[in-house]
Amino acid sequence: MTEGGGIRPPETAPLGVEFAPTGHPGVDEALAGLETLGGVPTEAHVPVYEDVHQRLTETLAELDDPER
Repeated sequence: MTEGGGIRPPETAPLGVEFAPTGHPGVDEALAGLETLGGVPTEAHVPVYEDVHQRLTETLAELDDPER
């Protein structure tokens, strides 16, 4: 809360997390999306998480079915 009783907007800060390459381009590209979250308000994280999840799911499916 602020001094006037209003609700303070969420503060943004860099995540401070570094990602090491996995050696798999599809996984590395998906995880790179998480690096965009630094300084972004929490409520904006959901679409990024959903996109990363979808990309990782597709990458795993391709590993299970190489003919895809």
